[in-house]
Amino acid sequence: MNVDDVVAAKVEAARVRIQAAKRRRDELAAARKRGLAARHANKLRRIAAQQTTQPVTTDDGSTPTERNS
Repeated sequence: MNVDDVVAAKVEAARVRIQAAKRRRDELAAARKRGLAARHANKLRRIAAQQTTQPVTTDDGSTPTERNS
């Protein structure tokens, strides 16, 4: 083996490592985005469920029907 072959092998190994690291980062970023979207969807579902189960109240804490009577 001559020096040029050793250098070429090291350069190729570095290129492979860089590509693998980029692929890992891209996969993690995609997973992070999916997780964030899922968390936001769950939060919106929770908020919607709370709004449908809790009665609407006015500023003074009474319900609109209590206030009119």
